[in-house]
Amino acid sequence: MNILIILGAVFLVIVVAVILIVVGLRESSSDNDPLAERLEEFANRGEITSLEEIELSQPISERIFIPIARKFGEFAIRFTPQNAIQQTAKKLELAGNPTGIDPTTFWASRFFLAMVFGIGLFVLMSISKLDWTLGRKFIVIILFTILGFFFPELMLSSRIQKRQNNIQKSMPDALDLLTICVEAGLGFDAALAKVNEKWDNELSMAFGRVLREVQLGKLRREALRDMSDRIGLPAMTSFVAAIIQSEQLGVSMAKVLRIQADQMRIKRRQLAEEAAHKAPIKMLFPMAILIFPSLLIILLSPAALMLFHSALASFF
Repeated sequence: MNILIILGAVFLVIVVAVILIVVGLRESSSDNDPLAERLEEFANRGEITSLEEIELSQPISERIFIPIARKFGEFAIRFTPQNAIQQTAKKLELAGNPTGIDPTTFWASRFFLAMVFGIGLFVLMSISKLDWTLGRKFIVIILFTILGFFFPELMLSSRIQKRQNNIQKSMPDALDLLTICVEAGLGFDAALAKVNEKWDNELSMAFGRVLREVQLGKLRREALRDMSDRIGLPAMTSFVAAIIQSEQLGVSMAKVLRIQADQMRIKRRQLAEEAAHKAPIKMLFPMAILIFPSLLIILLSPAALMLFHSALASFF
């Protein structure tokens, strides 16, 4: 019973910590100054108030949690190698960075979760009646601290894989729409805008960012290469290389897009077949651990009971 209470409390601490970090990161994702927005809001309504009242009207997360997270991140960044910071920034780009956080805040969340896991488990073990040795408690606390440190990294890797899979699945349909638009007489930029307008997924948002960068003065080939680097898929790299080559050599854009769409469709079918072939291997472990023992108990229990009540029971 004590073990169940401890496990429940640890799970509660983990859930609360994750919720606090997610809420804090969402609040910190805004690029606008919340104090300036409040001041503009009061000015538009014609209310004359002091700066202190405006600051106190902000949510507690903007007044306390976000500044603490930023200060903690600036402190943690001093002990983090620059190479690790660059790799984190690259991974955040690959994940799409939906919350708009920077590497400093991400590393702050890693250290914060490690402290929450370690300190929370230490407090639970201190108030519980668990009869463990000091060495065992110390090992468990260290393991949970390491788990808390790598938990944001695991979430980020999962986010990267999920985003890449979504882009991989949506590329053939997007290229089909691009091909239709280009064959109908639209330019490549207008075709990208049409895809961005019709769909709301990771690929359409990537196309929208390319269009915004081109409108701000960046060359189209540079914007496309940057999009390929932010996605990190070989299929997208091949597509961007084909588009840039067709633009430089004067090859028909519609023909190149149709060939790329056919290749992406074949690639998607191959990935689906690969996943189907992996399914039996993935099903083997839960079947061997969960299903087969239950079937053996159900099938062999009557035979065992009959054996125990028979004349052969005297030999056992």
